[in-house]
Amino acid sequence: MDFEEAIAYMSSLLRFGWKLGLDRFEALCERLGNPHRRYHVIHVTGTKGKGSTTAMAAAILREAGYRVGGYYSPYVYDPCERVVVDGEKIPREDFARLVTLIRPYVEELARGPHGQTTEFELKTALGFCYFAEQKVDWACVEVGLGGRLDATNVVQPDATVITNIGLDHMHILGDTHAKIAAEKAGIIKCGIPCFTATDHPDALEVIQRTALQREAPLARVLPGQASHPTFDPTRVIWQLEVSDSASDLEKQTARVTIATPARLYSGLEVRMEGIYQRANAACAVAAVESALLRQGVQLDEEAVRRGLARCTLPGRMEVTKLTNQRVLVRDGAHNGMAAQALIGPVDAIYRRENLKRILFVTGMLSGHDPDEVLSLFAAKAAHVYCSQPDWKRALPKEQVAEVARRYCSSVSLHPTVRDALQAALDDSRAGDLILVTGSFYTVGEARIEEIASDQILR
Repeated sequence: MDFEEAIAYMSSLLRFGWKLGLDRFEALCERLGNPHRRYHVIHVTGTKGKGSTTAMAAAILREAGYRVGGYYSPYVYDPCERVVVDGEKIPREDFARLVTLIRPYVEELARGPHGQTTEFELKTALGFCYFAEQKVDWACVEVGLGGRLDATNVVQPDATVITNIGLDHMHILGDTHAKIAAEKAGIIKCGIPCFTATDHPDALEVIQRTALQREAPLARVLPGQASHPTFDPTRVIWQLEVSDSASDLEKQTARVTIATPARLYSGLEVRMEGIYQRANAACAVAAVESALLRQGVQLDEEAVRRGLARCTLPGRMEVTKLTNQRVLVRDGAHNGMAAQALIGPVDAIYRRENLKRILFVTGMLSGHDPDEVLSLFAAKAAHVYCSQPDWKRALPKEQVAEVARRYCSSVSLHPTVRDALQAALDDSRAGDLILVTGSFYTVGEARIEEIASDQILR
């Protein structure tokens, strides 16, 4: 198969949906020689920030001199973004070759009691095989959905991270914080350190109980005063390096000091904007430090500095400056927790660039409450451009617009995300911020480079 044929075959598996459970995927991995056992792993889940935390951990390990794989879910612009080695996406020819290699095993399993492999399982197997072929030392692996029954949970990690717990994917994971936490805590392994920034009491209680049952050391990652190592294996502290009187604008881009039980990392620059990204950085640093210590290696502080200062990830606070004093912001915030976290960075850019209006381009998937996102951004917008991404679970644009009209009197509907973005560009003027959010799939179709590359400031 060539790349297009490989994508078509992979997409043909989408009709089988999500099939949570590990038996089938373990059988597939066994037929492939268990590639996931050939390197060390840091495993990351959470409702918000798991992708960024995975990317930061991978960046730190790479700067420490290791060959590092990163597995992400979902992709934003290119399916090859899911599988990265040392910062480079898997080449399309390797993507196609591995799908061709794995396909016979998928079809063999489909004829037996294990049943049909899903699209996500195939992508995960592809990533694990590529990491083994590339002889990575470490793989930083982001969970696809939940954790306990997610295909990625076949790994035997050296550290796990649960960034936080919010109410998302409730039709699959459960309708309370405690139920969702039980699924995400499923990645905790016996005796393996776990780090969590979860602060919801019901969710935290479940995580703590699971860690205790599995005799896994658990450390909470908390904001606080960080002036020396915590000397406490249950606590990691992060502190913004700003004064008490600092504006919210200053906080969004502030340096951060991170105190682990053994070390103090002072004045770290984090390239990704947002206070929440400083918490994610603390999770990543603590997990990498702990994982390396299990191998008898001390984490190099300079690797931490370089990794956090350089780390980026598609679809996470992508800021593009346009001609005529306009700014485009793209972020995949798709639920209330993500949208709430996005408010601060967006407001900071709005004030920093002295902007005057917000034009809001959005589209969402079913399974997420549109009110949680639209209530935060539509009310601030001069106009809302509603569309729907080209995805099977896309929420009809009419439903999105119905919610948007509760908060903004100026709302229009557009056949595609591309059309919606084009309309916003056509309507925009000097001092406008064009915000695209609501889903990673929406952001993935908002390719400004394809429709208006001449408007981007180089």
